[in-house]
Amino acid sequence: MAYLASDPRSQLSASSGPDADAAHDPQYFDFSELAPTVTTGRGGRLWTVRAANAAVVYAEHADGDTVDRQDADETMLVVLPSRGRLVVRTDGETVGVEPTSVVTVQPGPWRYEVEGALRLLRLHTVAASDLLDQALNGEAYADGLGLSAPADPWPAPSGDAEIRVYDAIEDIAPQEGRLGRILRGRHAMVNLLYPRVGPRDPRTLSPHTHDDFEQLSFVDAGEYVHHIRRAWGNDRTAWRPDHHREIGGPSLTIIPPPLVHTSEAVGSGENRMVDIFAGPREDFSRRPGWVLNADDYPWPETDR
Repeated sequence: MAYLASDPRSQLSASSGPDADAAHDPQYFDFSELAPTVTTGRGGRLWTVRAANAAVVYAEHADGDTVDRQDADETMLVVLPSRGRLVVRTDGETVGVEPTSVVTVQPGPWRYEVEGALRLLRLHTVAASDLLDQALNGEAYADGLGLSAPADPWPAPSGDAEIRVYDAIEDIAPQEGRLGRILRGRHAMVNLLYPRVGPRDPRTLSPHTHDDFEQLSFVDAGEYVHHIRRAWGNDRTAWRPDHHREIGGPSLTIIPPPLVHTSEAVGSGENRMVDIFAGPREDFSRRPGWVLNADDYPWPETDR
């Protein structure tokens, strides 16, 4: 927080972050309680939510569901633990995908077909205007992005593949010093956190902030409490109480910058969460070995 210019302490040398008074409020979407934005002819259900730099679709597909898209930007798919299979097609490729996997599909016409009961997340950019029109929170950014910076695309992936599949996610063993299982594309990054059985030790939480990008936390299973705090700014009338929102899966929580936040698993069984960032995070990308598909997706040379 910065002192007001009229305050003599403003002359002191101090770090100044963004003013939390101007931050958006957190948004919570418990899909178990919300009507779907789309119901397919076969009974599949889809919910669409927008964020500052992404349109997110959570889908509980039925056998035989199909989706056809023609997107101007790359799309990322997160195929969640479930009892189905996905077939992804472009003009030049057809790829079968099993859970749990992350898929990137290059711009242009593409399609997927669902076999069995399959759950997935689709991560589109805000260029997908049809999805923004469907979004449950379509007006949330009508007055701008708050303190979130517009996301610039990262470099194109290496090679000629139109579809890239990163599968067997559940077989990736933890590694000391590495955070979760992180994959990135041109417009988004996901961290499939390792499942936690039972509650998290409340003495080991990790409150932190982001200056200019949102964190989207998707609870896939279990129960979490999202602890979120808005630091005091100069305007007391803008102060807000802390949030301690308990929410189960499936749900999506959008945490705007620069709010202090940490998530605490509280379910007695398996707790699973996926963190989503749009665009990719530079700090994670700078850590050797953290991004599992870094060889496919370079990061901007000017930032190295």
